[in-house]
Amino acid sequence: MTETDVAPVRLAPGDPAPAFTLPDADGSEVSLTDYRGRRVIVYCYPAALTPGCTTQAVDFTAAAGDLAEAGLDIVGISPDAPEKLHRFREQEELAITLLADPDKQVLMAYGAYGPKKLYGKEVVGVIRSTFVIDAEGKIEKAAYNVKATGHVAKLRRDLGL
Repeated sequence: MTETDVAPVRLAPGDPAPAFTLPDADGSEVSLTDYRGRRVIVYCYPAALTPGCTTQAVDFTAAAGDLAEAGLDIVGISPDAPEKLHRFREQEELAITLLADPDKQVLMAYGAYGPKKLYGKEVVGVIRSTFVIDAEGKIEKAAYNVKATGHVAKLRRDLGL
């Protein structure tokens, strides 16, 4: 599948979460199966070191302790290279797992890459999305086209935290 023929997928509660193994900010491989038995928030964002994505990552880092107490781990996925994710993590003092998906295969599998509106124009890119995956690997919650600002607070409210 190329970037020009992206067919948007939309995951829904009860769907199996697409499996993945991707490098993290240190180049170590991380798989969705590493989280089996725990709930995990997988959020997809366009680019490290940009204002909106920084706001979202900092908000997730600030909430990480409360989310962990509630049994939720956090994983962010972007098309950035591991080296850029490392700079992002260090510069912003992020305490969440950041994964690199430069070929966008995982982003596409989650429906987080495809046509979207950007400043009134249709473009193809990362669709800011968040998924809560249950302990058995099924989608518990899927949210597409989320806003960077205030999203983590809304997610916490939706999860009753």
